[in-house]
Amino acid sequence: MAKKAVATFAAKAGAKSMVKCIRMDKSPKTGAYIFTEQLVEADKTKEFFDSKK
Repeated sequence: MAKKAVATFAAKAGAKSMVKCIRMDKSPKTGAYIFTEQLVEADKTKEFFDSKK
């Protein structure tokens, strides 16, 4: 039987609340869509979606 891995990101003792953000970008080379995933702090999600790398 396979095990399920479940991650919990709880705010403990001064730790920031983290969320997983997924942004869809278009590749300038091929024109295909690329998905960029990153764990960011909850209050910095707007900055993640506004920035283009």
